Amino acid sequence: MAKVLIIGAGGVSGVVVHKCAQLPEVFSEIVLASRTEAKCKAIAAQIKEHYGASIETAEVDADSVPELVALISKVKPVLVINVALPYQDLSIMDACLECGVHYLDTANYEPLDTAKFEYRWQWAYQDKFKAAGLMALLGSGFDPGATNIFTAYLAKHYFDEIHALDIIDVNGGDHGYPFATNFNPEINIREVSAECRHWENGQFITTPAMSLKQSFTCPDNVGTYNIYRMYHEELESLTKHFPTLKRAQFWMSFGDSYLKHLEVLVNVGMTGIEPVEFKGQQIVPIQFLKELLPDPSSLGPRTHGLTCIGCVVQGLKDGKEKTVYLYNIKDHQDCYKEVVSQAISYTTGVPAMIGAKLMLEGKWMQAGVWNMEQLDPDPFMKDMNQYGLPWTVIENPDFNLL
Repeated sequence: MAKVLIIGAGGVSGVVVHKCAQLPEVFSEIVLASRTEAKCKAIAAQIKEHYGASIETAEVDADSVPELVALISKVKPVLVINVALPYQDLSIMDACLECGVHYLDTANYEPLDTAKFEYRWQWAYQDKFKAAGLMALLGSGFDPGATNIFTAYLAKHYFDEIHALDIIDVNGGDHGYPFATNFNPEINIREVSAECRHWENGQFITTPAMSLKQSFTCPDNVGTYNIYRMYHEELESLTKHFPTLKRAQFWMSFGDSYLKHLEVLVNVGMTGIEPVEFKGQQIVPIQFLKELLPDPSSLGPRTHGLTCIGCVVQGLKDGKEKTVYLYNIKDHQDCYKEVVSQAISYTTGVPAMIGAKLMLEGKWMQAGVWNMEQLDPDPFMKDMNQYGLPWTVIENPDFNLL
């Protein structure tokens, strides 16, 4: 049993706390901290109501290493689960190093003033964590996270060599708003509006954001959706750790209403990340926009439909070409009934809990900085089936991707 400190109190955090509270034999004590302690207390109240368990809460500015160090030193956790903003990854990693505590996050670091999704800042911590005998697990969400594990699992069990990877993220849910984001609006919009990069013949090729689309029919009657090619951070680590990949792409579904609103917001400058002066104050447009949009953690009760997220891998087995599709389908309302959340937060929060569990159980614990696909996928895949994210494999599916 181990004590964990969870930093962040958004929609994903709520799921992580619920799922950890369901396993007191692993997570014996939970402390939840964020800049706004009232949000932590609201989640703590849910935990008390659902499980009759008590968790501690605290206030902390995750941008401040001294504040983080003071809190970690007081709490004395074995592991810090970082579900705060990606801008805060490095400050939390620094605090973990200073306090001698293991680290886990769900999204890679990005600078506040530059929309860059790269692992190089966190990979640079490899020697520090290894020398300290500490583990840092990067990207233990769904994409990145489960998609990395799906790729590793297929490479281990279905192929001798993998050549092509298509990660397909479809959200068939409807929350009823003309425009809203299913996770942090600031991160979501920066991600979607960034230039696309895909891997082809040993290098990343840059194209305009979402300039390539295709129609994709999900299995199990989820439906047919337009999916758009965009860049996602797991492509960087997967192409590094699977050097036989000749092509790797990431696709995500978007509805016409979302794209229409986003186009207008981009055109009028509301998605900008550079400060502008307004009535004598410096404001960042995208941060102001975030305040106007619905809080993703409030979407649970009104979101209906299914998500379908998975990986299509092509490669060689016994000298023959083959294709395998591995995916998970999740119902938004099933998630809400279990943990008071919609499926986007659920599919990110459950893998965070599983990654933490495997670290604490010693199945994955090893010093250094690690991406998910570098670890044994089998125990993670087993736990996905057990803790709410069952998956399916289809060999030689009857579709062709661009």
